[in-house]
Amino acid sequence: MELFGFTAWQWLVLVQHELLLFAAIFFLIGAIDDFAVDLVWLGLRLTGRARDQRLPAEVEREHALAGPAAVFIPAWDEQAVIGATIRHMLTVWPAPDLRIYLGCYINDMATLEAACAAAQGDPRLRIVIHDRPGPTTKADCLNRLYRALAVDEVRQGAPFRMVLLHDAEDMVDPAALTLLDRVIDAAELVQLPVVPLPQRRSRWIGSHYCEEFAEQHGKALVVRDAIGAGVPLAGVGCAIARHALEAVPRAAGADGPFSADCLTEDYELGLTIAQLGGRSRFLRARTSNGRLVATRAYFPARLAAAVRQKTRWIHGIAFQGWDRLGWRAHAGDLWMRLRDRRGPFTALVLAVAYLLLVLSGLAWSVSLIAPVEPPRISPVLEAVLLLNLASLAWRVAMRFAFTAGEHGLVEAFRAVLRIPVTNIIAIMAGRRALMAYIRTLGGQRPPWDKTEHQYHPAHAAPANASALAGMTA
Repeated sequence: MELFGFTAWQWLVLVQHELLLFAAIFFLIGAIDDFAVDLVWLGLRLTGRARDQRLPAEVEREHALAGPAAVFIPAWDEQAVIGATIRHMLTVWPAPDLRIYLGCYINDMATLEAACAAAQGDPRLRIVIHDRPGPTTKADCLNRLYRALAVDEVRQGAPFRMVLLHDAEDMVDPAALTLLDRVIDAAELVQLPVVPLPQRRSRWIGSHYCEEFAEQHGKALVVRDAIGAGVPLAGVGCAIARHALEAVPRAAGADGPFSADCLTEDYELGLTIAQLGGRSRFLRARTSNGRLVATRAYFPARLAAAVRQKTRWIHGIAFQGWDRLGWRAHAGDLWMRLRDRRGPFTALVLAVAYLLLVLSGLAWSVSLIAPVEPPRISPVLEAVLLLNLASLAWRVAMRFAFTAGEHGLVEAFRAVLRIPVTNIIAIMAGRRALMAYIRTLGGQRPPWDKTEHQYHPAHAAPANASALAGMTA
């Protein structure tokens, strides 16, 4: 049977070759991009600029702040974890000048009651009830907290010095508040690392965030900071100078510095302040016993939840970032924005690669039972494939090394085995993000597609004893 003069076998070979050429070329382009980041990081490492700072002992012992600090925690349906977060934060951050602003909704009494029980009357917890039923959006809830802070500043006759952002499931580091207080005068934005914790109940889904953040917050953001590009905020473990928040231009109809229509308002806020001339820093530091000063948390343990979360990231960073922030930036920023926004295209190339596996298996099966000529690969394409194979080996080695450095050798071996799982999640999230973005083009407002949280690190300290050593008072 022929179609346009080609047999079914010839069509299979042709499609396979074209898809292979497409995937191989774009894999190579991505590999060159990643290798450039690796080279910069290695250069920084050799010169000592990529090494983690060592904190003086007094930073771990002292709790006095140079000025009032506020922590914003937007919360909706977080009764399972908010109590542990509030209790731990108030315990390990005993500074009297600290105030925690917790954003709740009138139709979410369970979260409100859990937070009140955890605070045990501590006046540093300020619960702010939104004037609209929830959920609205995370940015809208943050803007409500910002308005409450502004009212408090008028009442107390003095502004806050900095605002920290955290999520309801975070386990903060005891040394983080003092460290941020010490460096906020030198930058308008300071971001500390985020460390997802391995999960025994979810070795393949929930734990795959470990290697991603180990590389992103151990290398990529270090390079970004070193070349002077704007550092995007992760939404947790970050501090913003109070005057920088005030300087953020308000969008039409906005009643605060956070973009209510943006799914990644933290990412956008960081780059917006950088565009306005604000200084940003990504800061890696370790305590005297070697613990990385970072925010620790459990990430989604189920496939559907992980895909939803990464859908939100891709939609907000790649699609909305393109629309809302554009491309006007200096060379370093432009490079980083290209990297940020390649998520949907990476998902497409990965999908093509997995389709190729299916087609190759089909072609091999046909060649076993039919007298057909096996597919041939040109010398140029063969060279590209060899380069891709070498880059894959390098990527696996880098992933193993960074995961081992943060989580140990066992988790590093698991990280290598989890690569197909990570790719499948990326493909699913990329497709879902594209569909969601298309819907917004018709005027549909993106909802607060938040992640459900059932477990908190404070509840499972024995399972992560080494990772959480020194995290409690």
